[in-house]
Amino acid sequence: MRDDDYESTFGASMLEHEDAEPRNPTDNPTMGELISQRFSRRGLLKGALAVSAISATVGTLALETAAEAQAQGAKSAFSFKEVEVGVDADHHVAEGYEAQVLLRWGDPLTVDAPAFDPAKQSAEAQSKQFGYNNDFVGYVPMSGAADPSAHGLLFVNHEYTNPHLMFPGVVEMKDGKAVMKNATPERFAIEAMAHGATVAEIRKTGSEWALVRDSKYNRRITVATEMQLSGPVAGHERVQTKADASGRKVLGTLNNCSGALTPWGTFVSGEENFHGYFSGKLPEGHREEANYKRLAVPSSPYAWGRFEERFDLAREPNEANRFGWVVEVDPFDPNSVPKKRTALGRFKHEGADMIVARDGRVVAYLGDDERFDYVYKFVTAGRFDPNNRASNLELLDSGTLYVAKFAADGTHEWLPLVFGQGPLTAANGFQSQADVLIEARRAGDLLGATKMDRPEDLTPNPVTGRVYVMLTNNTSRKDDQVDSANPRAKNAFGHIIEIAEADGDHTATRGRWEILLKCGDPSVAEVGASFSTDTTKNGWFGMPDNAVVDSAGRLWVATDGNGIDVTGRTDGLWAVDTEGGARRTSKLFYRVPHGAEMCGPCFTPDDTTAFVAVQHPGDDGPDWPEFGRRSYYEDLSTRWPDFKPDMPVRPSVVAITKKGGGKIGV
Repeated sequence: MRDDDYESTFGASMLEHEDAEPRNPTDNPTMGELISQRFSRRGLLKGALAVSAISATVGTLALETAAEAQAQGAKSAFSFKEVEVGVDADHHVAEGYEAQVLLRWGDPLTVDAPAFDPAKQSAEAQSKQFGYNNDFVGYVPMSGAADPSAHGLLFVNHEYTNPHLMFPGVVEMKDGKAVMKNATPERFAIEAMAHGATVAEIRKTGSEWALVRDSKYNRRITVATEMQLSGPVAGHERVQTKADASGRKVLGTLNNCSGALTPWGTFVSGEENFHGYFSGKLPEGHREEANYKRLAVPSSPYAWGRFEERFDLAREPNEANRFGWVVEVDPFDPNSVPKKRTALGRFKHEGADMIVARDGRVVAYLGDDERFDYVYKFVTAGRFDPNNRASNLELLDSGTLYVAKFAADGTHEWLPLVFGQGPLTAANGFQSQADVLIEARRAGDLLGATKMDRPEDLTPNPVTGRVYVMLTNNTSRKDDQVDSANPRAKNAFGHIIEIAEADGDHTATRGRWEILLKCGDPSVAEVGASFSTDTTKNGWFGMPDNAVVDSAGRLWVATDGNGIDVTGRTDGLWAVDTEGGARRTSKLFYRVPHGAEMCGPCFTPDDTTAFVAVQHPGDDGPDWPEFGRRSYYEDLSTRWPDFKPDMPVRPSVVAITKKGGGKIGV
């Protein structure tokens, strides 16, 4: 993707990759093929169930709830009046709720940070201000807080930047075509500082949340922040560079997408589309050639190698191996050095949601967000000690990484990515566990893992024990993979898989899976959506992305990719029933402005506040009749959230509360 071709970078994110060429070269079965096989073999169910009109997506997990559903009726766990779908320049929340913009791009975080001036931006200012394109949002209460749900630390990822929305004078018209000018060193430096993450202390007074500006915890993490490589890959020759001969110190983190709060009160952040920051060509015959090809490195819409040597593969061929990891940050220690936990594997991480298993080991569920790539989980070797925080801080450095293989009979198996086992040997180019982790995708290829439709968040439910897998879409599924029980060729709308580990044990290596939802418009028969009949025209959605389970065990799903050209609606946050008679019923709770993506749903411990992240509002515009043309700094389709003529559109974190107080959604 050329950096100077505005048409190629304008609109959808420069690092979104729904239309990129799939990078999985194996003939491992896809999830679509397995779903097809499974339900083709099931045929008609016998006995009493034979008289029921059971859809092709009903399976063993859903049937287990049949008796409960009959007893409960179709009562939903959510009682709010849902939002009307639509497309406009503002955000909208369910009746009876308030949506407060809490943190905006450019907001000063520290007492010495300057006020945001979009016409006079600088790298130094941005390093002390809230970053761009906020994705994951996590909340942890302050120690000793009188009300843990009214005073805490917020952790926010800043995934990437949209220069055409950020800077004046970037776009020019040439022959009637909007073209983005090449980046300058100054613009590069500002964009680099807008990446990374933010730690911010926040407090609620009455119904209003606010930043504690003078907090010692407020902190920006950027591409210049020193980090440590830890775990099996630390010090390996494949992560050694001219600037770091030790292979243990890395500057910064890139394209941080989703994340999670650990049981011991730190945050983990997934490095996703890091491939887009590298340019140049590896030296002839370099050992990383196949490794980088599997990850589409280089693919350089940013082309940072023009400004910083380490992002040029010709000059620093190992630098790309130092990205694509899960990064752990201690928000309570402003002087702590973030650590890239290499034991969790290297790929395009979405998040790493965690749960404590019955035996005390911690299990992290991981998605590799690419079409035809894999679902993983990591089981720590050590056990969580709730009474000794310090003893937990290195838990993620040792354990076993697994990749999922889904069978057509509704069972699944977790295959260990362990050097020396099965095909993960020297005969296949692995010399150590470090090699296996650096090339986790190839290890999964060799183990026969199941190709999935863009696995994003994997969210365990601590109340029910089940795990929800967000599969955003896969328009590359071929027609010859379709049969009467799986009409999802060119899967534009995605689906959600529900996993139940054997005996409810998250460390188990086997279990069962079921389709919870096939997404899209249920009124269009050929889409094959499977929402309940109680789901209204406002309730259905496509492109599930981020998800969260609240303290009551209820599932909330945020979307990425809805739009007037695809679904006739913006992205948003939907409440999804997973239990009882209302199972598969969905309701729209909050929707974002035109062009935005919904990210980062997160709840306070008492469920009285929901934090959400609105990313890249105002991006694109031709498909919205109210605007009908490209959107950029001087001519924006929305100026959300400020709606001031001298302010550009600003990605923001929003705090949602119930008018008069109370739990969200009830």
